Amino acid sequence: MKLLLQRGAGEKDSTPGQLFVDGRFECFTLEDFVRRPGVKVYGQTAIPAGTYQVVVTMSPRFKRLLPLLLNVPGFEGIRIHTGNKAADTDGCILVGDSPSAGWLGQSRVAFDRLFAKLQATREPITIEIRPAP
Repeated sequence: MKLLLQRGAGEKDSTPGQLFVDGRFECFTLEDFVRRPGVKVYGQTAIPAGTYQVVVTMSPRFKRLLPLLLNVPGFEGIRIHTGNKAADTDGCILVGDSPSAGWLGQSRVAFDRLFAKLQATREPITIEIRPAP
């Protein structure tokens, strides 16, 4: 299964995007702000663009199964999960169905739909994160 996150133009403290599953639009995303290479502010910086393997594992923080991105340079524990604003993430990818400036609504609905697809696949899962055009 191939996920594609196409980032949009960054806002004051967040980066909106769109998530596609095997080429089909799935939901909207919200991440921390994308900073220039080499600059990282803990809990306020989006992960580098690139392609990462995704596995579903138990999250020690959330105490439930969540998608985990592996081998993200300079980051650990990057997950895809629910949330509404950049303050709800420490570098992770938030998903939702109702975007507005710096906000993402209907996060649980979007996450549950995406997670069901991730759990149902028998294929390896990757996510490609593309920078804003």
